[in-house]
Amino acid sequence: MKDKKLLQNKFIVLVLAIICCLLWGSAFPCIKIGYSLFEIKASDSMSQILFAGIRFFLAGILAILFGSIIQKKVLYPKKESWGMVFTLSVFQTILQYFFFYMGLAHASGVKSSIINGMSTFFAILLACLVKKQEKLTTNKVVGCVLGAVGVILVSMAGGDLGAGFALNGEGFILVASVSYAISSVLIKEYSLKENPVTLSGYQFIIGGIVMMLVGFLAGGRLHMTSPAGVPLIIYMALISSVAYSIWGVLLKYNPVSSVTIYGFTNPIFGALLSAILLSEWKNITGQYLVALLLVSLGIFIVNKSND
Repeated sequence: MKDKKLLQNKFIVLVLAIICCLLWGSAFPCIKIGYSLFEIKASDSMSQILFAGIRFFLAGILAILFGSIIQKKVLYPKKESWGMVFTLSVFQTILQYFFFYMGLAHASGVKSSIINGMSTFFAILLACLVKKQEKLTTNKVVGCVLGAVGVILVSMAGGDLGAGFALNGEGFILVASVSYAISSVLIKEYSLKENPVTLSGYQFIIGGIVMMLVGFLAGGRLHMTSPAGVPLIIYMALISSVAYSIWGVLLKYNPVSSVTIYGFTNPIFGALLSAILLSEWKNITGQYLVALLLVSLGIFIVNKSND
């Protein structure tokens, strides 16, 4: 009961959610660095899927290892929980990242960022309208719109929208966004029956194995050009294991909208951390400050709606 009250504290939720989003934001530049260290071309989607599979498999191992140490027992799903683990793996890892990487090869980065950023909006709509986990209010819609405008501003700062909508490009990115939204709603539901860290860890292991097999059998290959590739992929695995485990715990004790609304900060952190790690300062403009203000306002409005 103490843990529940602590994890429902608005300030604690804010701090932990921002930590998750900072970690996910750091994944953007790390993926670019990883592609360089492992000689993966931007158009080589199968090697990208293989790379992601290794990352998620390691993430699952680390999540279970750390969770077991913290709880002083080996984390293992209950017999009736395996169905939830496989379902979560399909939506949170396999479908989301398979369609994301495939779509990214045929869509502009700007449109991909915007569509992917809409996953927060989709998650709140699913939680409210489909699963009936909470009520859809005017404040939640306004907060989501403000957050979406912030994401669009950040994305547009990197280039123009271009024209057209390709099914195997923007369409695939849209499928990935909806898949992530479904996984967020499922975590909320499943974590009431199973430890969210256990769910996160084992779904990553299963999803990682599937992605490694698909990537390798379809011709994907990795060629490490520097020993720095090892600590990089371990860090990327930690990003997923730590962030998704914390995110799952937050979703267990709070409304989906109160947690997922922070997801609008991902592209902002991604852009800022890319500027630091990849020396892309020239891409940072006043639009980022406006975007951050809009996203922050959106988060505030949604959280007020859940008071």
